[in-house]
Amino acid sequence: MSTYDSILQGLNEALAYSEAQVQNSVTHKVRVLSVNVAAIRTRTGLSQAQFAKSIGVAKGTLLNWEHGRRQPTGPAQVLLAMLDKRPSLVSELLPAAR
Repeated sequence: MSTYDSILQGLNEALAYSEAQVQNSVTHKVRVLSVNVAAIRTRTGLSQAQFAKSIGVAKGTLLNWEHGRRQPTGPAQVLLAMLDKRPSLVSELLPAAR
């Protein structure tokens, strides 16, 4: 099967699924945790610049998260969820952050 044929088949399957024409299909739903980035950062006691550096993101990215213009995803979301439960992890694991 060519790449084009494979893509076309996938698109046709997605269209059939969206129009409820597919029987016995399996759907996976992933629950995404919502985090309050500003509150997490405040509990760590770090400035925006320090916190952004400690978790490896640009300060602009952190600002976008804190102001609700963007939401963290993937590994950043997991890390923030961990920090939400235990804010001291930043100072414990990344002592240079202070």
